[in-house]
Amino acid sequence: MTMSAEDRTLILLRHAEPEPGRAGQDDRERPLTETGRAQAQEVGRWLREHGLGCDEVMCSPAARTRETMHEVAEAGCPEAEVQIEHRLYNADAEEVLAVVRESTDDASVLLVVGHAPGLPAAASLLADGEGDDEAHELLSHGFPPGAAAVLRFSGHWEDLAFGAAVLDEFRVP
Repeated sequence: MTMSAEDRTLILLRHAEPEPGRAGQDDRERPLTETGRAQAQEVGRWLREHGLGCDEVMCSPAARTRETMHEVAEAGCPEAEVQIEHRLYNADAEEVLAVVRESTDDASVLLVVGHAPGLPAAASLLADGEGDDEAHELLSHGFPPGAAAVLRFSGHWEDLAFGAAVLDEFRVP
């Protein structure tokens, strides 16, 4: 499929498996487990194998999301500079959409690394049943750590709305 100048790909990636929280620990400081690091590297390889290099990356400031992004990049994807976006920590679906809408217009592929429940809700609301049936079936069973939703739509990032995208793929670790 040839993409026009306004065709966009949005990848919503939930951070990989984190360590459980400890008493008194700031939730934002929870690191990845060894399994989580392996999951994130697997995502990076999967993105590279599917030709999903990213033009822009927005990442929550939490340790687990930053570590996920580091491992994804180490595995060969993406090439883009990572922007830490504080609004993605504990974001709901509306806040995730607001962050995406601020993406630079010359970015045709945007990767957002964040958390549940905001990221899964955003994926579900953006696609609203449109796209690959198998991907929707998988998404309906949850959005576990290390999962990625690949959504496509045509237009400018600032015009993206719930129901305007198509769920192309949903990958679970």
